[in-house]
Amino acid sequence: MLEVADLHVSYGQSEAIHGIGFTANKNETLAIMGRNGMGKTTLFKSLIGILPLGKGKISIDGQEVSSMESYQRVKNGIAYVPQGRMIFPTLTVQENIQTGLENSRSKRIPEDIFALFPVLHEMRHRKGGNLSGGQQQQLAIARALVTNPKVLLLDEPTEGIQPSIIKDIANVLNEIRKLREITIIVSEQVLSFTMAIADRLIVIDKGRFIHEDLRENVDTAKISKYLSV
Repeated sequence: MLEVADLHVSYGQSEAIHGIGFTANKNETLAIMGRNGMGKTTLFKSLIGILPLGKGKISIDGQEVSSMESYQRVKNGIAYVPQGRMIFPTLTVQENIQTGLENSRSKRIPEDIFALFPVLHEMRHRKGGNLSGGQQQQLAIARALVTNPKVLLLDEPTEGIQPSIIKDIANVLNEIRKLREITIIVSEQVLSFTMAIADRLIVIDKGRFIHEDLRENVDTAKISKYLSV
């Protein structure tokens, strides 16, 4: 569903991603794990088109999108939930979700969105800025989902969220995959969350992939060492 080959991404003269390549299958959840500053967000920003590629190729469901603008990549099936959520604080929950329907003929929010996130239905007339961190995260995921993505990118979804809500988000992501059969790629540092959702884990270090495992083969002590400072 997503194929990435020989990706190089730079900030000015400084290369941050050094020739990364990977594939993610339909209905697979892939976790990219690493400490802060190791390249997770840079990788995600290059996949969605916020950062230009120095070199490399990105394909979604067989369609190459490497030279496309972000909005064209969204039309081709990729959605992005950025680090820090980036919801619109002065818009209501309902209005926030409707911003994801910009390219849709109907501005009506699909019923399955509120079925997945009942708290958002309860708070649909409340301003986004008045929601808790966990609720804002659910709102950001809902906004991305209404674009009907084939690939959903989630950058550090547990950041600043209390443990009980982290479990709720893990459950929702597993439910989304069951209902929609989409590919989910998540960047993360919380190993317990990753183990609850991911089929496969890849560790990134200084812009390179250094370790990969299927969930059932993961040595949690080894992965924890990669994540500790």
